[in-house]
Amino acid sequence: MEFIENKTFNKEDYSLTGLPIAEYDNCTFTDCNFANANLSHIIFTECVFSGCNLSMVTVKNTGLKDVEFNNCKLLGFNFNYCDPFLLTVSFNDCLLQLASFYNLKLKNTKFLKCDLRDADFTEADLTGASFNNCDLSKAIFQNTILEKADFRLAHNYSLDPEINRLKKAKFSREGIAGLLAKYNIDIE
Repeated sequence: MEFIENKTFNKEDYSLTGLPIAEYDNCTFTDCNFANANLSHIIFTECVFSGCNLSMVTVKNTGLKDVEFNNCKLLGFNFNYCDPFLLTVSFNDCLLQLASFYNLKLKNTKFLKCDLRDADFTEADLTGASFNNCDLSKAIFQNTILEKADFRLAHNYSLDPEINRLKKAKFSREGIAGLLAKYNIDIE
């Protein structure tokens, strides 16, 4: 496998041609289009994606090791198909609607100003994760480990404390309604 390091990719369109299979180390991708591309079996280590469109990409056994996404569009991104070995990601101001994090270990993952509507966190381990200024409308949390997770600045979430582990998770007073939604009660 080819090894590419310390390279910057600007305004490239990989939506039709795809990105060559390689190991990308400490690379930066800025304003690149990967929509519907096949990124399977590619390894990204300490890479940064800024302003990229990664919607509906195929990521079978893709390595994401210490990868940062800034202002990216990741609609329907199935992170659960990525290689789970050393999977470490962070998100800042990203569109992650319909993304799937099913059954992943994402301890201490940072989600900052992200649109996570309809995202699936079923059976994920989000211990210590933070959801600062994130929209979690219709996000799915089932059998999810959310211990020490920070929801104080998140909004529109609905979590069932009976089927999720919430020990020492942090919530704002305004967000408590999201923990009681299943009871269909009025809180004023």
